[in-house]
Amino acid sequence: MAEKKEKVLKLSLACGDNKPEGFKGVDIVKTDSTDYVQDLMQFPWTQFKDNSVDEIECSHFVEHIPHGDGYHDPFLQFFDEVYRILKPAEFDPSNPNIPTKGFMSIVTPYYSSMRAWQDPTHQRAISEASYLYLNRQWRVDNKLDHYDISCNFDFSYGYALDPVWQSRSTDAQQFAIRHYINVVNDLQVTIIKRP
Repeated sequence: MAEKKEKVLKLSLACGDNKPEGFKGVDIVKTDSTDYVQDLMQFPWTQFKDNSVDEIECSHFVEHIPHGDGYHDPFLQFFDEVYRILKPAEFDPSNPNIPTKGFMSIVTPYYSSMRAWQDPTHQRAISEASYLYLNRQWRVDNKLDHYDISCNFDFSYGYALDPVWQSRSTDAQQFAIRHYINVVNDLQVTIIKRP
């Protein structure tokens, strides 16, 4: 009897009309790219079971998440829901640093770029430090484990630099990123589900 091949589910959250190849689109409105109509600010996302999604991508949505009442922030609820639906992380056998499932790729404008606030519908500015709050041990170590969030992600990040800075030396880039505005256009983050 042939072994049943596991079905791979990759979601593009807040896809609008622009989902990557191989992904199913999720958006609040029906477009040609939308496979699942879902308000991502209504929890839980009833169309997706626990541990059912291999990979998620989300480009230019997280900065639109509204603020809550302080303790119950939709940013934290959003990532708890991502954590719920992602499968446990697995890694490429030839490179244990590359996840093959249980991860999410996120792109947002960088907090020190005018892109963070040029769109009047943006609600928050995101930095790499914003993702520390998604790691359980970091919350414990910083005495923030009382926050209304339970997910546990590791993360890595990179920058999409403004063209003026792309050919500069690494030292010059690092100094500029820390001290100047409009050096980084976008922040590119990968979060990986941990037990």
